[in-house]
Amino acid sequence: MNRFVAKKYQVDHGTAMGASDVKAKAFDDVINLSLGDPDLTTSEIIIDKAFEDARAGHTRYTDFRGDPELRAEIAKYYKEEYGMDVADQEIFVSTSACEGMFLALQAILDDGDEVILQGPYFTPYLQQVELAGGVPVELLSYEEEDFQVNVGRLESLITERTKALVINTPCNPTGSCLSLENMGKIAEAAEKYDLVVIADDIYTAFSYENPFVPFASLPGMRERAITLNSFSKNFTMTGWRVGNIIAHPDIIRTIQEINENVVFTAPSVSQRAAIYALRHRGEVVPPVVEEYRKRMFFAAEEINKIPKLSVIYPPKGTFYLFINIKATGLSSAEAADRILEEAHVLMLPGSAFGKSGEGYLRAALTVETDKLKEAFDRIWAMEIMK
Repeated sequence: MNRFVAKKYQVDHGTAMGASDVKAKAFDDVINLSLGDPDLTTSEIIIDKAFEDARAGHTRYTDFRGDPELRAEIAKYYKEEYGMDVADQEIFVSTSACEGMFLALQAILDDGDEVILQGPYFTPYLQQVELAGGVPVELLSYEEEDFQVNVGRLESLITERTKALVINTPCNPTGSCLSLENMGKIAEAAEKYDLVVIADDIYTAFSYENPFVPFASLPGMRERAITLNSFSKNFTMTGWRVGNIIAHPDIIRTIQEINENVVFTAPSVSQRAAIYALRHRGEVVPPVVEEYRKRMFFAAEEINKIPKLSVIYPPKGTFYLFINIKATGLSSAEAADRILEEAHVLMLPGSAFGKSGEGYLRAALTVETDKLKEAFDRIWAMEIMK
């Protein structure tokens, strides 16, 4: 390691997600189900409108909290969709929800503060907590409990240093959705122990069983909830890098101050695209959701035909399936490697998402159904799956 690299980075922080790009090139015929990057192109409505605005001069920095027109659309969206009154001072436009998580953690954590992560969790959470000086603590959840948050288990992890809890529903990687009853119990615990709840709400449109309900809309939770949202998944806009944060005005002011030293403002053209995404969501979002819903149900049925694999059916949310591979006798890393080597199908090992993920593989359904069928036919043909 070069001597000029900071000591905190001299430990290998490489992740399965980071390694997937190299592994995807291992064979010419790899079917890549590793990363959650939707294969559908952003709607032409959004692209055309955004670039009309770019030609009209929307190419400069925006207001530090984001384009006022976009902030107004975000407030309108929450009112129309969820009946929530969100004040302008509670809204910040971020350069993705991933940066939003970084900013939120930086804004609320003092060195040594503990953050409980609902496991299995999105891989970057752990290091983002550490970068903010916090201590990540995994809250285990289990398939047998439908990956709900066990509040008794949650309370057993709370100490005098616990500052926050991170929840993600619909969940990446499990595809599970927290029930309204479960979220109510989490809210009671948050109030009892005076916790901040960071709700990563980026798959809101992909809740197949029940309509999505924001955690921040629960009674008494507005003051202690930080909501992260993104245009990446609902609108297939991953490359535009734009999201938003909703929180108490004091937290938003702190986030703004931090962000001025990171990227200053989110890209202006991307913010214009986000405006049109929200305005045209009624025509843009439903076809996207229906396509991924179709893939989810198809793939789940195909997986459950394979003797040593299983997945929760029916799928609850997102466009990820969390495949149980315990019957193979392999660890998740071993199973992912064997499937890549023998079937040329790339998935992420569940261990990349924390201790709760061991014994699983995550499949991102970002290829069409004919490719999904080919992928699972290849896996079924493996000797170890029989």
